[in-house]
Amino acid sequence: MNKVKNSASKMMQPLLAIVVGLIVGAIAMVLAGESVLNTYHEMWKGAFGNFYFFTSTLERSIPIILAGLGVAFAFRAGFFNLGAEGQLVLGAVTTAIVVVYLPFTGVIAIIIAIFSGMVIAGLWSFFAGWMEQRFQINLLISTLLLNYIAVLFAGYLVSEPFRDTSSAGGVPQSVMINDAVKLPALFEGTNLHMGFIFAVVATIILAFIIKRTTFGYEVRMLGQNRFFAQYGGINRKKVMFTSMLISGMLAGLGGGVEVLGMHYRFIEGALTTPQFAWTGLMAALLANSNPIGTAVMAIFLAALDTGSLGVERNTDVPNAISDIIQAVLIIFISARFTFTFLKLKKKEGKKHGKSI
Repeated sequence: MNKVKNSASKMMQPLLAIVVGLIVGAIAMVLAGESVLNTYHEMWKGAFGNFYFFTSTLERSIPIILAGLGVAFAFRAGFFNLGAEGQLVLGAVTTAIVVVYLPFTGVIAIIIAIFSGMVIAGLWSFFAGWMEQRFQINLLISTLLLNYIAVLFAGYLVSEPFRDTSSAGGVPQSVMINDAVKLPALFEGTNLHMGFIFAVVATIILAFIIKRTTFGYEVRMLGQNRFFAQYGGINRKKVMFTSMLISGMLAGLGGGVEVLGMHYRFIEGALTTPQFAWTGLMAALLANSNPIGTAVMAIFLAALDTGSLGVERNTDVPNAISDIIQAVLIIFISARFTFTFLKLKKKEGKKHGKSI
């Protein structure tokens, strides 16, 4: 009975956050002088109104899902990986460079390029875990700061040694990839590509690992109670290194498939400006780090972005309406974590008082 109650409570939290966000969005629409029902109808049409808009929403969700899964996996183990942005970018730039310089094309080249991006992104995340273990550098800080290094380094690579000098555009970018290594579209005439299948498969595999494997049990136990897990014989260092490596690889996969399926080259700012990684973080937090819930929340957040374009086209409400709703979701998440933190501190204070 308690298990059902806890599950229902976990489901209610993201739903409540979404409802509050939509209410605040409605207030903004009224202030803009537009009908709430009409505006939300236009948002729905912009995200799911026809098959093309629906597939566009799913396409936008791909890097959000994969970045969110990476963050969620680390969070389940009790490790705060805020470096998904840097890992996403490193995975993307590595994939873009490797696939161009391989002496062959085709499926094997795609696999090697994507795997190379995943490895580099995974090692970047692993490095943060190593610094935490070796020098006690807080993961929250190290992963956040490593984002800047990764993004700036990727920008340097496509500005200097690997820049496409034949491009007339002013934005630094890598060389366009060959048609033979582009991820195929799932439906003709749409942008939805094979990367979405990768995201779905990754979601299912991650859910299986967490729920049905010994390692997943260790991840869950360590995330729920570090001291109990270590007392039970779980090796914290091994779990941390493995979970950080997998976390980074998932984000790197998001960057790699975005390059091969959408942009066909690495363009500076193309993955950071839309804030895919931070939206993925929001999806993971809303879903309480549940892999399937993270994927669902990622699609919802992607729908806010694509739907807001429809709102801007057909009403006087700007597309910033999606930012307003997402900002409310962030505030809700922050409030929830603050409440949980204060509750835990209160419990610790009571225990400490009793021991005295």
